[in-house]
Amino acid sequence: MDTLVSLYTTTDGRISRKQWWLGVVGLVIASIVLAIILGLAGLGGTSGWGQLISFVVLFYPGWCIGIKRRQDRDNNGTDFKVLMGVSGLLTLLQALGIGVTMTDMGNGMIVPMPDMWMSTLFLLLGLFGLYMLVQLGFLKGTPGANSYGADPLGYAAA
Repeated sequence: MDTLVSLYTTTDGRISRKQWWLGVVGLVIASIVLAIILGLAGLGGTSGWGQLISFVVLFYPGWCIGIKRRQDRDNNGTDFKVLMGVSGLLTLLQALGIGVTMTDMGNGMIVPMPDMWMSTLFLLLGLFGLYMLVQLGFLKGTPGANSYGADPLGYAAA
C-alpha cells in the first residue's frame, strides 16, 4: 500500500513504464468516479467547471507519475510541466467561457463550441500530448542508475 501511496504523492525517484501505465489506469478510474459524482452534483455534462474540478483534483497524482517517468529517462520533465500547465490554463479558460461560444444545436440543446483560436490551441496541445505519450508510455528508461536514482527495473549500468 505504501508503494501505491508514494506513486501518487511524491516526485522522488523513477518509475518504469509498467508502473506508469498502472498509475494512469488508476487515474482513469478515479476520473470516471469523479465524473459520476460531479454529474450527480449537477456539474457534469457541458459544464467546464466539472472539467476544471476534475483537473484540480487529479493534477497532483498525475504530476507525480509523469515527473517520475520523465526522471526514469534522465530528464527533469520540463516538457511534461509545460503540458500540464497549458492543459490547466486551457481548462480554466474553458470553464470561464473564454474562447467558447454557446451554440444552439437546433433541438433546444445549447452546447459550448470552442472558437477557432481555442480549437487550434487544443489541436497543438493534442499533438504535444501524443509526443508526451510516446515519451512516458513507450520509450525505455535509462538503463542503470541515473541522476534521479536507481533503475526501477533493477538493472545495473553496463
